Amino acid sequence: MTAWRKKTADEVYGEDEVLARLAQELPAWTFEGGWIRRKYKTSGWKATLMVVNTVGHLAEAAWHHPDLTVSYAFVTVKLMTHSAKGITEKDFELARKIEETVMWRPQAESGSVLEGTPDDPRFKYIKYD
Repeated sequence: MTAWRKKTADEVYGEDEVLARLAQELPAWTFEGGWIRRKYKTSGWKATLMVVNTVGHLAEAAWHHPDLTVSYAFVTVKLMTHSAKGITEKDFELARKIEETVMWRPQAESGSVLEGTPDDPRFKYIKYD
């Protein structure tokens, strides 16, 4: 049984609700300092920019903008709805879209004709969980 109920777009979730939703829906994400966050490890600068651009596109399309920490081999995404001063449904929805897009691998999909990156360190750009 879930310890939360789905709220409207701008209703703030309590800490216990946030933790329950993350555990159930976004286990690689954490709750810290009022933000939900995820650190994506990359193979280097070019890969980091690919992740940043992907997150940037999704955030702009959603008109809901995360805070990002960008370094040579990682990107940290932090989400909170500033106008509501807390975590809302907007944050969970954007986090799910970021997670499914950044962590997508075609070979994980049944019936995909896309090969995905070769199993060779020269071509790996994301450190998949």
